[in-house]
Amino acid sequence: MLRQTSDWEGTLWGKPDWVDRPGPDAEKNRTRERAKPGTAWKYNDTRVNALALAALNVWRRPLPQVLKQYVMDPIGASDTWRWFGYENSFVVLDGEVMQSVSGGGHYGGGMWINAYDMARFGLLTSRHGRWGGVQVLSPQWVQRALTPTGPNREYGYMNWFLNVDRTLFPQVNAHVFAHIGNGVNLIMVDPDHDLVVVLRWIDGNNSAGETLKRIEEARREARGTR
Repeated sequence: MLRQTSDWEGTLWGKPDWVDRPGPDAEKNRTRERAKPGTAWKYNDTRVNALALAALNVWRRPLPQVLKQYVMDPIGASDTWRWFGYENSFVVLDGEVMQSVSGGGHYGGGMWINAYDMARFGLLTSRHGRWGGVQVLSPQWVQRALTPTGPNREYGYMNWFLNVDRTLFPQVNAHVFAHIGNGVNLIMVDPDHDLVVVLRWIDGNNSAGETLKRIEEARREARGTR
């Protein structure tokens, strides 16, 4: 499910899997043959929501609390970011009512976060999960997140988009990766040039790649290495 290759079928919080990014033929979407898990890739927010519900059952705590304690507070993020679920995505665990958050911003859920906090997260992933002298994320987990998924080499783990074949961002090097959200809002990480770039409401991946290329060129020129 982290690699979007489960092809999970079902309805969660009133949203069937086929309704997210559907093809033009609705009946075909509902009746198509399902792929064996791990053999086909499709970004699907309903399946992301199923993963979030599974993680909630593992942690037995609201996931925003987990994220705050183990990631956002250690990297010095603000207290203004918010992670929402839906009006009907509440469950009872161990006698407590908790909201199961959503992955994407569709249907009113998702994460609201400012550019500075996005940049801090990008700096964390650019350092393979290390922040100062603290290993916030396991370096082994980060390496797996940067490993291409079989059916889609542009995708690692959840929200880790890769450029290994230079197809996602052809303007820049193959080591660039990004965390991309709806909008398009994204964090671009270029380990070769020690760059973390946050772009908000930009016109797609091509514009993002061109922007990063220009930043790299300006940086080289400023250093007199062009």
